[in-house]
Amino acid sequence: MKTILIVDDQPGIRLLLEEVFRKEGYHTVLASNGIEALRQADETAPDAVLLDMKIPGMNGIEILKRLKSQKPELPIMMMTAYGELDLIEESVSLGAVRYFTKPFDIFEVRDEVNRVLEN
Repeated sequence: MKTILIVDDQPGIRLLLEEVFRKEGYHTVLASNGIEALRQADETAPDAVLLDMKIPGMNGIEILKRLKSQKPELPIMMMTAYGELDLIEESVSLGAVRYFTKPFDIFEVRDEVNRVLEN
């Protein structure tokens, strides 16, 4: 069973994504901040990460850099609020495979994660 690490400071988004991906047959691990995300990544070795760009304590770019330095092939998909184009460009240049603008289409997120994990 493949594992998805979901990192977002909004409980509603974490729970929505968790529910969708559990129904798809994935194991999900949740984190609400950067330190927790890095700890969970070390402990669970996820197959993919859904990472919010702006979370307390450590922004998504810093988390992306750290995760990629430990596991360069790890597919990381960023979630961001509309209008943060500079952060989107930076995340893609650092290795993010995809980004979703909030509010996102949950079916698009589901389909893209499935596609990434099938490859």
